[in-house]
Amino acid sequence: MRIFILYIFLYIFVFQGTAQISDFSHISFEKADEIALKYKDETLHNLPDLVYKLTSQLDTDAERFRAIFKWICSNVSNNYGLYERNKRNRQRYKDNPARLKAWNSKFQKIVFKRLLKNRSTICTGYAYLVKELANLADIECEMIHGYGRTSTINLKTLDSPNHSWNVVKLDGKWYLCDPTWASGNPNPESNQFQFDFNEGFFLSDPKIFAINHHPIIKKWFLLEGETPSFDDFMDAPIIYNKAYAYFSGHTYPQKMHNAIQRNQNINFTLQLQKEVAEKDVNLVIESSFRERKIYPKEVSIKDNSLSIDYKFEFTGFYDVHLYIKEDLIATYTVEVTR
Repeated sequence: MRIFILYIFLYIFVFQGTAQISDFSHISFEKADEIALKYKDETLHNLPDLVYKLTSQLDTDAERFRAIFKWICSNVSNNYGLYERNKRNRQRYKDNPARLKAWNSKFQKIVFKRLLKNRSTICTGYAYLVKELANLADIECEMIHGYGRTSTINLKTLDSPNHSWNVVKLDGKWYLCDPTWASGNPNPESNQFQFDFNEGFFLSDPKIFAINHHPIIKKWFLLEGETPSFDDFMDAPIIYNKAYAYFSGHTYPQKMHNAIQRNQNINFTLQLQKEVAEKDVNLVIESSFRERKIYPKEVSIKDNSLSIDYKFEFTGFYDVHLYIKEDLIATYTVEVTR
């Protein structure tokens, strides 16, 4: 009896501590995705009807939530102009609480008007819509507010929460997802939004999610043990969206800026969530003089961990970009001294 109780305790502990999409490896989301694409021309004027169309033919909450998430990420565009307008005004009124409150109230109405009329929004609109549709499907889901960190954000101005995402409860356990970053990216030539669904932001592993998401309320890290401090978050490497397609965690270096001596190795270690070939791992190293692409000799993959060692032979300041094939994964800076 004691062994049985201990087993149940350990099962619950592990079950609650490793929330990620691999928990649902036994489920195919193909049907949910097909349904989401089938109703791509639906509007947001009748949310209960939309939810019924998306979920009524599916058997599990995981599939139903997938159909909702996939539909939103495939039909609601990210409005960069609206985001920039909000950022400017929040910065403008940051020392005037009354004006800032008035702007936030006004902006909230603008956001939801654009969402309803044009299916275009920013992160708060995405997170709100995911929560509302999930709740209509009797799936517990919450909006999470905090800080999001990307390569385009000026860290010097990151003095207040700037991002929103979701947690969803499936089979008694909370999972993380980010519909804004899952939906797509700006076109590099036109800077206009283009849909490009990123699987990695659906039921993400909390370890990699914490590198560029810092919730205001600590429990929503969904991490075991100690959670990252805000300084840890600000000092961390830049992790790009493509990292979520390959990796479940990032171990070394823990900081964006690193200092080593000449002829000293620097190590890069990340935890894999899918197979990667050693030959596909490459580094782009930039200095003030040149940029070069190299395929490191010391690359090893063992126990679902990718490890890269690289030795700098010359002093200087370098930007180091980690790639898998042509996919940009992470960026670091390295100062090499004598």
